[in-house]
Amino acid sequence: MQRKLFVMLALLLLHTQQLLAQALWQYVQPMAGTAPANTPAAVKHSEAGGTEKNANTIPAVGWPFGMTQWVPETRTTETKCIPPYLYTDQQLTGFRATHWISGSCMQDYGSFTIVPVVGKLRTTAAKYATPFEHANEQSDPTQYAIRTQSYAAALTGTLRAGIMEFTMLQDDSLYLLLIPNTDYAKGFASVDATTGTMQGSNAVHRIYQGWGKPAGFSGWMYALPDKVPVITGSFVQDKISLTTSVHDAKGMGVFVGYYLRKGERVTLRMGTSFTSNDNARKNLQAEIGTASFTSIQQQAAAVWQQALGTIQVKTSNEQWKRVFYTSLYHSFQQPRLMNDVNGYYPKFSGNGEVMQLQQGNYYDDFSMWDIYRAQLPLLIIVDTSLTNSFVRSMILKAEQGKWLPIFPCWNSYTSAMIGDHVTAFIASAYNRGLRNYDLQKAYSYMRQNAFEVADSISYVNGVGRRAMDSWLKYGYIPLEDSVPIAFHKKEQVSRTLEYAFDDYALATMAKQLGYQKDVTQLQKSARNYRNVFDKNVGMMNGRYANGSWYQPFQPDVRLPFITEGTPRQYSFYVPHAVQDLASLMGGAKALENALDSLFAKGEYWHGNEPGHQIPFMYNFTASPWKTQLQVRDILLTEYSDGAGGLSGNDDAGQMSAWYVFAAMGFYPLNPVNGEYMLCAPLFDAIDIQLPGGKSFAIRCSKKSNADQYIQQVRWNGKPYTKNHITHAMIAKGGVLEIQLGSKPSAWGSKPENRSAEKW
Repeated sequence: MQRKLFVMLALLLLHTQQLLAQALWQYVQPMAGTAPANTPAAVKHSEAGGTEKNANTIPAVGWPFGMTQWVPETRTTETKCIPPYLYTDQQLTGFRATHWISGSCMQDYGSFTIVPVVGKLRTTAAKYATPFEHANEQSDPTQYAIRTQSYAAALTGTLRAGIMEFTMLQDDSLYLLLIPNTDYAKGFASVDATTGTMQGSNAVHRIYQGWGKPAGFSGWMYALPDKVPVITGSFVQDKISLTTSVHDAKGMGVFVGYYLRKGERVTLRMGTSFTSNDNARKNLQAEIGTASFTSIQQQAAAVWQQALGTIQVKTSNEQWKRVFYTSLYHSFQQPRLMNDVNGYYPKFSGNGEVMQLQQGNYYDDFSMWDIYRAQLPLLIIVDTSLTNSFVRSMILKAEQGKWLPIFPCWNSYTSAMIGDHVTAFIASAYNRGLRNYDLQKAYSYMRQNAFEVADSISYVNGVGRRAMDSWLKYGYIPLEDSVPIAFHKKEQVSRTLEYAFDDYALATMAKQLGYQKDVTQLQKSARNYRNVFDKNVGMMNGRYANGSWYQPFQPDVRLPFITEGTPRQYSFYVPHAVQDLASLMGGAKALENALDSLFAKGEYWHGNEPGHQIPFMYNFTASPWKTQLQVRDILLTEYSDGAGGLSGNDDAGQMSAWYVFAAMGFYPLNPVNGEYMLCAPLFDAIDIQLPGGKSFAIRCSKKSNADQYIQQVRWNGKPYTKNHITHAMIAKGGVLEIQLGSKPSAWGSKPENRSAEKW
């Protein structure tokens, strides 16, 4: 009997260990990226005193791509480039329902903070801020918990709702404050003195084009405590009142108060919305109802396990797994769900109007200059349904605003960065076979951006490509055009390069849809990168309207015609025509030498997106082993699982998605054409679960984790000599076997092994 019991206990322990081993969300380190980067590239290239070193991620709790994330708060503002939580801070100011765009240098909006205050009621951050230590924090995708001197707190969430628990560590008064975090003194807060139910709104305001103007909608909060309070009231800054509502004041809020014994707990259930308090209440009812904290946390664990489980990796290096699944977690934060459970959502670029979906979901907060490169291509692989929803959301925005947006955030036109990469994203999805949307509508709005100039009023509002008059007239943007109506002014060369790529992207769709006249024009403008290549210096350079070049040329200095970088760094941004770029430089060997020079001089900057394709460009030379070398070095030096382990702004998951792809051994250098450059995977085995029950597997044979050079590749058992794979191969499913060694080989080095770059 004892032996039988021992066997049963042993089996139970084994099963428990297997479950724990399979809990992929436990590998996630949400604190990664919450402190300034300490990686080599970040230290060298980030602007002194600026925000470029900050990955600006947050320890977000909630479901992937949710409406609202739940985070501890150490900063009380919604100001640009200031996330709600910074690891270097030492005081906690509450717990926020946030709409911060993960890893960005943008703004929070429509957010609310719940502040626990023990003892005397205090209503300003200077008085209620609580010292804390990181040793007392617990953080994972399913919950955040902390223990202070006077209370313990925990929070978890769903797509649109959350739960907070506050447990007293002493006999004392506990007040819970609800604060709309408005920097514009617009919104309201109210409390029901009978039930303690708190409600609020926080009007959203724009930045970039239309800076400071109302965005046409608000964040809404409905919060229901599980205990009836003994006192309620409102406040503005430090002025406290027993009235039950307050509106249009900075520092406003409401509170509920209790007297509790040590060990007693108050649970606060909260719903959020972008349309109304009533819909916030309905979201709460639908997603949480009366469920317990533990139940909701378990749901979050199941959701994250399923999301992270779309890619499973095997390795003996536990840190690599932590960095990988943290990167995947960061890649699954935005775009943001905007509609309520009943389909209501704020009209895009509207003025308070509320729309209703008949089916599906509506998304916003597309940090498009960043995420079209790798984060969205990653989602195209693992979640085709979600990707189709993103495209349909873009079409809705275009229908409601009359133009396709370029960088849609806070449900508004922004024209925040350069390029027109919504076009690139839709073309990327289309070329990979994702077409569950109105193709003709999508194309017509994409075409409008590429061929038409917005009227002056719309242009000031952020509609249309910047400097289109110059682009259409010269085939590049001359230095005389300072692009004054833009947040990023000037940057003429970078704009030229990115518009060329976007026109190429649109041309690929036009060709398949049969619009031959458009194809001819777009393929011509897709080569406009040639117009800013200065053969005298062998790089991209600023050009005047008369055709002369900018002097003195300084390849490694940040010049005003380049976006967030240098001419040397941006000279490699021709992702759709690398072989033609090589010919401009003098051939494939000249391209290889230029890449060698960039890395030898330490001028590769991984902390910003325009160079993310550069390490993979060696696959267009006779030395693809150098891609394997440089990518492995970046994986090991520019990423870690510490708070400072992300090499700059994560930008809605782009920096993290680069890691996910590169660690798996392939990357979309050109995110539109459906090809991925091969490099050496970190892991022994990778399994990607695809829609429809298929899977794409990668198997690596190597003698040690230090082996980083590809010796040979087999696809479904047959030798494979090309140094790239296609999306069709991945989508069909199969097994890619890669043999790695400690020394470079000639694999993939012949011209016929390279991408043909067919247009």
